[in-house]
Amino acid sequence: MPKHSPSQLDPRSPLVLDTRDLPRRPGALRTVKRVVPAPADLGVELIGVPEGADLDLDLRLESVSEGVLVSGTVSGPVKGECGRCLREIDDSVVVNIQELYAYQNSTTDTTTDEDEVGRMQDDLIDLEPALRDAVVLTLPTNPLCREDCPGLCPECGVHWDDLPADHSHQQIDPRWAGLSQLTRTEE
Repeated sequence: MPKHSPSQLDPRSPLVLDTRDLPRRPGALRTVKRVVPAPADLGVELIGVPEGADLDLDLRLESVSEGVLVSGTVSGPVKGECGRCLREIDDSVVVNIQELYAYQNSTTDTTTDEDEVGRMQDDLIDLEPALRDAVVLTLPTNPLCREDCPGLCPECGVHWDDLPADHSHQQIDPRWAGLSQLTRTEE
């Protein structure tokens, strides 16, 4: 019998779903609505869900012939910084999840690679890998505080929004400085 999970799942863990009360006949359905704390490192470099933030799970657990199909939505806050101007971003994310978890010793369990389909451990489902994949793949790698964010002035580092329209850092090459005097008019 193949071992698919390196350690035993803790049924008290908020992202572990217990399916003991879900009959193993195709079509049996149970809904799960709960608020769970976000796991660590749920994000990308510039934006992510803060560790311990409330994630709202609204899930359907449906028995199918080879296992349990988990589908639904996960929503929660995201925090980060704009990739252009470094301002703080406070937003939220709503992602859809759909993952099949194969029963132990089912045909799917024995005919698929370990990483193709989720695996049940006894009657427990570890939702964290599917949740992590769904959330992280939804987040932008270069988040923006707004679509038309102009960013920072590359010379002085001030937000373009805070600078006057005629702001510039015109530097004259010292070799041409003498010629710039020719364009000035006398008063």
